[in-house]
Amino acid sequence: MTDTLVIERRGRLAIVRMNRPERRNALSVDAMLRLTQCANELAMDKALDVVVLTGSIQCFSAGADLKDSAWWEALSKPLMEARDIAGAGYRMARAWEEMPQMTIAAIEGYAIGGGIALALACDWRVAADNSYISLPEIGLGIPLTWGTLARLVALAGPATAKRLTILCERIEATEAKSMGILDYVVPQGQALDKALAIAAQVQDKPQAVVRMSKETINATAFTLAHLASHAAADQFTLAAKSDESRAARARFSKK
Repeated sequence: MTDTLVIERRGRLAIVRMNRPERRNALSVDAMLRLTQCANELAMDKALDVVVLTGSIQCFSAGADLKDSAWWEALSKPLMEARDIAGAGYRMARAWEEMPQMTIAAIEGYAIGGGIALALACDWRVAADNSYISLPEIGLGIPLTWGTLARLVALAGPATAKRLTILCERIEATEAKSMGILDYVVPQGQALDKALAIAAQVQDKPQAVVRMSKETINATAFTLAHLASHAAADQFTLAAKSDESRAARARFSKK
């Protein structure tokens, strides 16, 4: 891995840090491929019990890097190649969701769009009390993909999922916890410490049974998730080519 993704090992624990400060840890296509590779490699490591995913003290992630030209150049590429690029986020989130180890997202500052989508693919989310989440995709003329809708419905129910995705509201940490989106809210600067404390509790349990339980819970909660999300890459490609989507992106690019 390059220094855009830093992995720290502490015995049977791994801390994965997104490290693109110049882009507020925004997820470019390349960053997604690296996060997918990272998840697949760590999943094969039988010496690991827990993986903590975090960003910086300023932010977890600003979401998909919409200024990454790879996204929009894909729209003019052959269909097979365009679909492959559009599906990068879905494959990344699913790779993190399917890791056999317990995974914890430690959030400081904010997790926006693809940032919270990635965090939702982890087993638990710990956030600082001054942090917030937001899903602005529809306001930018693109649908919320990556399997996120299914995870939102499983965690918070359909009405809250519609509120978050369609109204594009900024939701403070305490309210996000009451919705079921976050699991723990802690004082500013302590998200990682809390995640590590939870990791220690996990490591105190018989690991084979922990993994069996995670697998069964995920299978129960997300049985229809792939069915609901399998066409997401095509939805993204179709929506992104529309005039209203182009206009929304043009407004975003001027900010």
